[in-house]
Amino acid sequence: MKKEIINLIEQRKYAEIKNQLIEMNVVDVAQLIEELDKQNMLIVFRLLPKDFSAEVFSYVSTDLQRDIVESMSDAEIKSILDQMFLDDTVDFLEEMPSNVVKKVLKNANESTRKLINQFLNYPEDSAGSIMTIEFVDLKKEMTAEQAIRHIKETGVDKETIDTCYVIDKERRLEGAVFIRKLILSKDSIIVKDIMDTNIIYVSTNDDREKAASLFKKYDLLSMPVVDNEDRLVGIVTVDDIIDVISQENTEDLQKMAAMVPTGEEYLKTSTLTLAKHRIPWLLILMISASLTGGIIRKFDNVLQSTVLLASFIPMLMDTGGNSGTQSSTLVIRGMALGEIGLKDVFKVLWKEFRVSCIAGLVLSSLSFLRIYFLEKVDLLIALTVCTTLFFVVIIAKLLGGLLPIVAKTFKADPAIMASPLITTIVDTAALLIYFAMATWLLNI
Repeated sequence: MKKEIINLIEQRKYAEIKNQLIEMNVVDVAQLIEELDKQNMLIVFRLLPKDFSAEVFSYVSTDLQRDIVESMSDAEIKSILDQMFLDDTVDFLEEMPSNVVKKVLKNANESTRKLINQFLNYPEDSAGSIMTIEFVDLKKEMTAEQAIRHIKETGVDKETIDTCYVIDKERRLEGAVFIRKLILSKDSIIVKDIMDTNIIYVSTNDDREKAASLFKKYDLLSMPVVDNEDRLVGIVTVDDIIDVISQENTEDLQKMAAMVPTGEEYLKTSTLTLAKHRIPWLLILMISASLTGGIIRKFDNVLQSTVLLASFIPMLMDTGGNSGTQSSTLVIRGMALGEIGLKDVFKVLWKEFRVSCIAGLVLSSLSFLRIYFLEKVDLLIALTVCTTLFFVVIIAKLLGGLLPIVAKTFKADPAIMASPLITTIVDTAALLIYFAMATWLLNI
């Protein structure tokens, strides 16, 4: 498709290009534009109809959005703004440099500019920052017939009309009604009699992760957002929540890999930026890992008297790290999905203790058979290694289950207690246990 469009541009067959593009899905058009060079991209974008181009604009990357805005006239910017949903406009502006933001705001009408500034003042991770004001509101005194007529008159430019929200004169949220219910009800029935008053909602300052959790729990397509006085100010739709889940998952994966989170695409992020995001945690882990070196030096006499002990250190440390990572990953996931709360700390520890006893017993038994019978290692050394392995697995799994909950208790992200940090802590514990067991069993 890309080559075909470029050939049509070279032949100046712009009408044919336009006809082909408007038959495509807006997401596919956005992807196609991403693949073109800047000059051809601008030509193709300007060929799109106004309403179609606004939708495409909301799907292209931040860098491309900036290039488009910088090349547009004030009239073209105003046209795009008029067609875009407000939440998409705000999402776009949040990623733009100040000169682009000023250019866009200059071309917005006064009411839109006021709303945009209001949205931009919400905390970045709040429900208010991802909501939209394009929703349909109803009055409880309306009949079903009046409500449907109102939806037809006002719903054209709304982001969704599946769920309509009932408000009073002060715009306080009173209920919600599905359009399906309105259509299937008698024309004379009053909205008050068919609306649902048991509404799931969030506040503008609630964390967007809370909103995502409620969407999952109650299987929602949209959810109202209220201010401190319970006045309806917007709604969050499922497409915004999908973006939130994607961003939060990306951040958690980066934290679990000991990196500073970044929302930028990998291939579009500079080498210096990637390095800058990775080095801090690597330094912390490197310094903390030096503890293991200090422990080995402290017990140097133990290793010198029985050199064979050193050969089992990697196995003990790796098994401990892997055991802790398994537990922390499951607990972090459970906390992210709302399955595990702070109150469940003792349930988690009890479960991990039982799992670790079984896993530790199996691993240490198999290791004993291998070390003592196959490798013909001295009995006391084999017992030292396998006993240590048993206790290391138990401690690692308990720490893996406990530390994410501790992090959450202190308002930190549980994801930071994932693989690298858990492994470093468990390595230290494994060495201390190992040398303590060796000193006791081997009388060194």
